[in-house]
Amino acid sequence: MLAKVIFVLLAVLSLTPWVSPAIALLMGLALSLSLGNPFNKTSKVGTNWLLKIAIVGLGFGINAQETLSVSINGFYLTILSIAITMLLGTWLAKKLRLAPTGGYLISSGTAICGGSAIAAIAAILKASPKDISMAMGTVFLLNSLALLIFPLIGHWLELTQAQFGLWSAIAIHDTSSVVGAAAMYGEEALKIATTVKLARALWIIPLAIVTSLIFKTGGKIKYPYFIGLFIMAVLLHSLINLPPGLTEFAVLIAKRLMSLTLFLVGTNLSLQQIKQSAGSSLLLGIVLWIIIAVGSLTVILWL
Repeated sequence: MLAKVIFVLLAVLSLTPWVSPAIALLMGLALSLSLGNPFNKTSKVGTNWLLKIAIVGLGFGINAQETLSVSINGFYLTILSIAITMLLGTWLAKKLRLAPTGGYLISSGTAICGGSAIAAIAAILKASPKDISMAMGTVFLLNSLALLIFPLIGHWLELTQAQFGLWSAIAIHDTSSVVGAAAMYGEEALKIATTVKLARALWIIPLAIVTSLIFKTGGKIKYPYFIGLFIMAVLLHSLINLPPGLTEFAVLIAKRLMSLTLFLVGTNLSLQQIKQSAGSSLLLGIVLWIIIAVGSLTVILWL
């Protein structure tokens, strides 16, 4: 009962303007690792839906012309990072003697969009619960760390809003952590990061098709339909003269829902997942993450 009361209080608190996305994530982690998550199944479903609703809401604050420009700028860097991550991840997994499925899931999550990519590819590979938990735990740990340290690194290097938005979209795994980190950095960074990240998430589809052809498991391909709703929100905001108060309210609600989403993400990380992700799987995730983070930042600063 105590855990349930604290869960509800912290969830409500995360909706307030006084709690940043990083603090919301830390509150969720603290609760999960101390008292546990009393609403485990419900919070996992809630995380999935709240993230989608928040992303669509953010679309009402983005201009279509800006979206197209940003998407083109991030297109080639996205392709390059995905290709390098998948090839390098597959090779490193063999060197570290990881199970092929587990290594492929970690590489997929690092290359595209964290937990969403892992879930989609796991369905195709018909991966075991152990491999899925290992990959999810690795990605969630690194996501949590990225949300905390990326804004600090960005300010230390004096990155512009555009540079940080593009970097976070390429180098941070999960969409929720990308949006959370970019929201703490600034409005322009948030718009760029959200747009590039969702464009990157669409690569789940070709990766899923290639995976099904290579492994020939007969698993089903899941499509990220909510990205279409995000595009519709952007078009509505850009083509129809919606009242500014309405769009500003939608974006404000979306930001608060994103903090709640990150709180739920924190509550879903358990000690068991941390233990399962330890060792070679965590090493693979860290090496891939560092290579992509440093490599993409170098390219962005050079350009």
